[in-house]
Formats: sequence, C-alpha cells, structure tokens
Amino acid sequence: MSTQASAVQTPTSFKPRIFSGIQPSGGLTLGNYLGALRRFVEKQDEGIETIYCLVDMHAITVWQDPARLRQQTREGAAAFLAAGIDPARSILFNQSQVSAHAELAWIFNCVARMGWMGRMTQFKDKAGKNSENVSLGLFAYPALMAADIMAYHATMVPVGEDQKQHLELTRDIAIKFNNDYKVDFFPVVEPLIEGAATRVMSLRDGTRKMSKSDPSDQSRINLTDDADAIAQKIRKAKTDPEPLPESIEGLRDRPEARNLVNIYAALAGHTVEQVVRDFAGAQFGTFKPALADLAVAKLSPITEEMNRLMADPGEIDRILADGSERADAIARPILEQVYDITGMIRSRRG
Repeated sequence: MSTQASAVQTPTSFKPRIFSGIQPSGGLTLGNYLGALRRFVEKQDEGIETIYCLVDMHAITVWQDPARLRQQTREGAAAFLAAGIDPARSILFNQSQVSAHAELAWIFNCVARMGWMGRMTQFKDKAGKNSENVSLGLFAYPALMAADIMAYHATMVPVGEDQKQHLELTRDIAIKFNNDYKVDFFPVVEPLIEGAATRVMSLRDGTRKMSKSDPSDQSRINLTDDADAIAQKIRKAKTDPEPLPESIEGLRDRPEARNLVNIYAALAGHTVEQVVRDFAGAQFGTFKPALADLAVAKLSPITEEMNRLMADPGEIDRILADGSERADAIARPILEQVYDITGMIRSRRG
C-alpha cells in the first residue's frame, strides 16, 4: 500500500445517515407513497440525517425523452415535497447535479465482479432474452446504486424487498473495497424494511407489484389522480367473490383481497389484523367504498400540493439546486479520500 493511501484518516465509526432514491421514469404511485415517500417523511423526525435523491442517471439506463425526463424529475421532487419532505431538514436533489455519483460509480465498476452483476435478478427481468442489446448502463446499474449510497457514507437505506439484492451487492462492494485497500473506509449499509404495505400490489393482479410501467393505468393509483379517478380505480379493483375473513389466516391464497386490506391498513395506520377484525364478514361492496373514501382523504391533499408546486417549476429547480450543493458538500470530501486511498494523484485547487 502506498504511503499516500496509508496516511488517509479512515473512520472507526460512522454517523447514522439515511440515503434513498426514486427513479423519475414515470408518474409516482400509491405504492411509491406507502412503500417509500411516507416512510421518508417519518425518518425526518427520528434525529437521523436524511438524504433523498431523484436518480435521473439511473433512469437513462433505458432511453428517455429529454423533455419528459425533466418533467418527471420535477414531478418526482414535487411528490417528495407534497408528501411532507422538508428541504430544510432533509437533503433533496437530483443525482446528475452531484458528479460524485458518476465518479465513484466508475471506481466501484472496477471493484465489483462481472459474476456479481450477472446474478442480479432485476437485470435479468428487464433484459429478458434481449440482454445483448441492452445498455451497458443497465448491466452496471447496481454499481451506480452502490455509489449513490456510499458517496455519503450512508448507514441505512429504506428499500423494498425487490431492491434487497442490490443492497446486498452494495455491502459486498464496500467490504471488497475495504479489504482490497486494507482500510475501514466504507460502512456496511443496513436495509430498512418495515410497514404493512412496503410492497403494494397491482389493482388488477394481486401477485404483481403496483408499477408505474404497467401498461394498464387501472392497475395503479397515481399520485396525480384526482378523487374521482382514485375512487373509480378502487371500485374496479380485482377481488374474489368471498367476504372478508374473520382472521388474517383467511387472506392466505387471496392475493387481491390481501392487497386491498394491506392498503387500507397502511393508509389508516392500523395493523392488518385490526382491519380484518373491523370488516370481518363484509362484502367488497362495503369494503371498497370505505377504502376509496380513506384513499381520497389521504391522497387528495398530496395531489393538490403537487399541482401547486408543478405550476412553479423554478421553485422546484431552486430546491433541487440547493439540495445538490448540500449533498456535494458531504460527498466531495468522501470521494477525495477514495482517490487518495486508490492512489490517484489529485491537484488541490482553490
């Protein structure tokens, strides 16, 4: 190991810090709100530094219309803010404004192994039988995700079950970097998986995740939907002919029923068991209107605030720019230490 690398002061403990990001590659849904945004807001009150990011560089791993990407990035930021993210208490920015993400991703590309990337199930799902023709960025995407997290020495990441594998890869990259350079520099990040509806399912198929990429708009509730659209989608949500059971065990093998009960529980702040008790024996003709009223009450204020924010894109851009400056102030010193550790010669400017 070089003398320069040996002189680097590596931390023996890491400040608790949460990082998470959402792709601005389509309108955000009820699933994004219950599985991510609402939890992000709650974390602001726990005394832990919170950093939230619109990961626009991840979005372009598949082609994006430039004007639409800009619109969706602003819409994503508006959703964060409307859901309750306070840009004075949390850092909110878009990924491409902080170059440390791309710079650290290259170093992690050189740490990660091809075999690790090849085992990523999300790549296999997205590439399908066309893996030879997808972008290199889509294949290397988990290294950029690791850089997103490690650029801030984040110690915790709120993730859904579908992202656990990528987070495990982030841990592997951090461990390998530390071992390769004989330092204790990167924390081994921990996942935060909690809540009754961390994985909200499609309203048309209770075995599939609610997704903004689903071709059927009826499969999801968008955060931009008005009250009538929300109520109509819930009324038409797929169910089975049986009434709601008297115990949670009765939801087994009933994915659509379980999904709607999960959504109600998450929106109401109740346990699934409590919802089942309250509606035991009820037909969906009774349960769906109650769920629709609850969803409208919870989501309409968010939609209204998003519309207000989107009418002033300059204000959104100002918030993102301020957040990017604050994010860069954390990430840049960490990246400079990485360059020292890896043996890069860096001139000191200014």
